[in-house]
Amino acid sequence: MILIWLVVVPFVAGVIAWAAAHWSRRWPRWIALAGIGIDLTLAIALWIRTSGAVRLPGTGPWLADVDVPWIDSLGIRLHLGLDGLSLLLVLLTPLLGLMAVAVSWTEIEDRVGFFHFQLLWVLSGIIGVFLALDLFLFYFFWEMMLVPMYFLIGMWGHERRIYAATKFFIFTQISGLLMLIAIVALYIVHGRATGVYTFDYLQLVATPMSPTMARWLMLGFFGAFAVKLPVVPVHTWLPDAHTEAPTAGSVVLASLLLKTGAYGLLRFVLPLFRDAAASFAPIAIALGVVGVVYGAVLAFGQTDLKRLVAYTSVSHMGFVLIGIFAGTPLALQGAILQILCHGISTGALFILAGALQERIHTREMGRMGGLWATMPRMGAMTMFFALASMGLPGLGNFIAEFLVLAGAYRVSPLATVVASAGLIVSTVYALWLVQAAFQGREREAVRIPDLSAREMAIAIVLVVAIVWLGMYPQPVVDAAAPVITPLATASQVARGTR
Repeated sequence: MILIWLVVVPFVAGVIAWAAAHWSRRWPRWIALAGIGIDLTLAIALWIRTSGAVRLPGTGPWLADVDVPWIDSLGIRLHLGLDGLSLLLVLLTPLLGLMAVAVSWTEIEDRVGFFHFQLLWVLSGIIGVFLALDLFLFYFFWEMMLVPMYFLIGMWGHERRIYAATKFFIFTQISGLLMLIAIVALYIVHGRATGVYTFDYLQLVATPMSPTMARWLMLGFFGAFAVKLPVVPVHTWLPDAHTEAPTAGSVVLASLLLKTGAYGLLRFVLPLFRDAAASFAPIAIALGVVGVVYGAVLAFGQTDLKRLVAYTSVSHMGFVLIGIFAGTPLALQGAILQILCHGISTGALFILAGALQERIHTREMGRMGGLWATMPRMGAMTMFFALASMGLPGLGNFIAEFLVLAGAYRVSPLATVVASAGLIVSTVYALWLVQAAFQGREREAVRIPDLSAREMAIAIVLVVAIVWLGMYPQPVVDAAAPVITPLATASQVARGTR
């Protein structure tokens, strides 16, 4: 039942926080913090309980499982499952959720209760996505994330928030409908082939179908996940949403919502459509390479601080796409590490950008400069996470991108060489970010408060996390190994049979 509690606790805490706003503005913040803290405690307890656990032959990679009837007449079940991949992402979700609540402590003053309800609602949906093993239930949680994220951007965002929220909604909704069509078609194909109509993932994995049907269904799933990742050219919603969202919304978008796209590729596209995914791999890798270089170049061209960080996400998630479709053990390890490291480092950059905007009321780097003299703690933290983002050795992003490139080289040397150019451009935009905002001539001789104790605590937690992943990533690799090994084996077999 712990898996059900992981989904239910944030949502219930959000409802209570909304109701508590009638009595005090402070109560919703503390209730939200407590609710997410309980979820993080449950996730850590699962990690400790399953760490080093020996899996019995025939039990597969699943560490926990709950499967109860829901709508039996249609083959829909309340089926939640946890393996090493979902465990890592379930751990990441409440950790960054805590950061999102903490950074909004002073930023959000309007409709505080409703804000925290929306924030915890989207976190509940994200955890549900990482746990759902019934495709109907998965789609339910997938759409559940959409509504609160729309409100977070549209109600508490900045100048062009309605435009950004609407664009986000349209992109996500259309791509989600494509996935729904693919899910229903897979349900029908499996029922006609086996006589069993079900949405259960573990049964659908073995669905017999023609190569043409597999290709079309795979593209339906890929379209939805590509928009969330995001993949060029369906990425255009991301810079607008990130720029206009409140800081907590940007953290959830960059650190968690994008990860649902990567998770979907690993969980559904590769296992359900093994041969179709193998034939599509060259195209997907090429799209990943374009994303790496294109995102890095556009990041360098930005003058808006949050928009710059948003385009770095396009670049970094390109490495994830390359690693997933390269399909080698090293590349898959790198992709999973990149998912975690990007969530931490980019989330931290958005937190710092939001803190800076809250102080000086602008995101334009042309109006910054010389801030290090008055804000040395913020300058040091921004430089640290900018260096992490560009892949400084010793930090998690370096390990992740190195593994992706080393694993992808065996599959496509040319793509690996071109993607490596993105690392060079990332060095330029990372140094440009620090130089434009914190170095050079001071624009205004105004005393600006540095990071507070609360903000420093947030930053230090994320520093420790990214350094730990850079210096000792083995626990993450071990946790993901039962998922990576069959995916890599199946990928190699599919390539050999084409």
